[in-house]
Amino acid sequence: MEQTKMVEKAIEYMKEHIEEEITTEELANYVGYSTYHFIRIFKEITGVPPRHFLSAIRIESSKQLLLHSSSTHLKTLLSIGFRSIGSFSSRFKQFVGISPKKFRKEQDTYVTHLELYQEKKTNSGVQGYKKPPLMTCHIKTPDYFKGILFVGLFPRPIPDQRPIVGTAISHTTRYCVFTDIPPGEYFVLAAGLRWGMNPKHYFLSEQSIRGKSDQISVKMDSILDVKVELREPLPYDPPILINLPLLLFEKDRK
Repeated sequence: MEQTKMVEKAIEYMKEHIEEEITTEELANYVGYSTYHFIRIFKEITGVPPRHFLSAIRIESSKQLLLHSSSTHLKTLLSIGFRSIGSFSSRFKQFVGISPKKFRKEQDTYVTHLELYQEKKTNSGVQGYKKPPLMTCHIKTPDYFKGILFVGLFPRPIPDQRPIVGTAISHTTRYCVFTDIPPGEYFVLAAGLRWGMNPKHYFLSEQSIRGKSDQISVKMDSILDVKVELREPLPYDPPILINLPLLLFEKDRK
């Protein structure tokens, strides 16, 4: 499809020029569309505007640098287009859920905790009757997938913040139940981390299967049944920025 290829071309340009100041007008001109139509089509395909996608790519790149290099904060910032340590740190914590320093320092703790779930049975949800609002999420994965599934409700179609409600389940469970959901408009987003991955890949989105629902309206009396099918990542998928192992660690501590 021509429009999908156009979006992929724009995303590739973002990645190749990530250390530069890139404007939406520049991207639109590069792919041969008017700025208005470029923004509309880009958001329609990816779920988010170009500027938001570019920010997500930069944060994902910073995660890779923090995991795989010993560079200082300043070198990290300069290589991915940030110019201020303060703005980078606050944006990183907003999207990932943890400061850059803590992300690098405590990764082994989160990996160890995550891998304990390989043999652990997970609870799929609430037992017995619960009053609305209530949502049952059925998760379908590829037949070959074995790992842990993260499921949550988000206000935008990109997991760049903590979920409104969320949980983690085994690939053998395939469903979960959410209660005490604040009324609002949400997307159900799910991601799967395979057992046996390089531990550092648990923190990055490029190898995670993922899926999302259409936008869902939750009211005080809602009893909802939602199906989400997970697939391999596509070139135009926004990065999964929230730190999934951290969410599991925090959930169990509570």
